[in-house]
Amino acid sequence: MRFGVIVFPGTWSDRDCYYALAEVLGQEVRYIWHKDTDLSGYDCVILPGGFSYGDYLRPGAIARFSPVMTAVERFAREGRLVLGICNGFQVLCEAGLLPGALIRNNHLQYRCQWTYLRVENASLPFTAACQKGQVVKIPISHYEGSYFADGETLRRLEENSQVVFRYSTPWGEITEDANPNGSLSNIAGIVSQAGNVLGMMPHPERCSEAILGGEDGRLIFESILGV
Repeated sequence: MRFGVIVFPGTWSDRDCYYALAEVLGQEVRYIWHKDTDLSGYDCVILPGGFSYGDYLRPGAIARFSPVMTAVERFAREGRLVLGICNGFQVLCEAGLLPGALIRNNHLQYRCQWTYLRVENASLPFTAACQKGQVVKIPISHYEGSYFADGETLRRLEENSQVVFRYSTPWGEITEDANPNGSLSNIAGIVSQAGNVLGMMPHPERCSEAILGGEDGRLIFESILGV
């Protein structure tokens, strides 16, 4: 499978994604510069974490207008797979490929820590290697990762099973204490209505090997690969 990892000025998690895909999973992967506009050679495109354009104005707001995003929007409309991680999730929301927005953490603190996520939808290309209700351990690293949307949008997300991950306890309980940033309904990741565009704040690429403290992130990539 051919993966492309988009690099905006200020992106820094691109190498982590590249390593996880190429070295851990043995996949073909290339970097895609933000000025590139041809994605025809890829099966899955990843928008990694970081601070695209320094997060000036607000996270993802400037990256949304990069030339590559026109190609990403076309790529998504064709039904091909797009994964946005952390800042990539923010960019996808700014571009309108996913509903809602990521705002400042409710405690106004940057958080870099392990979190537990309950898998809410295991029938997607991104979660096929998981079980519904399964709890996975994946770290976060963000200051503006609190998911927000209006009531109608939240209703549609729930009705369409577009909420993919929720912050939970290690036992799968959805509690306020398990929520690290104040995200509405403990939402940690959502998918487009077509099911081919996933945005998530936690970093699966940071837990793809046991030496990193956990391997649950591999489940996301292995799902994409159909392992």
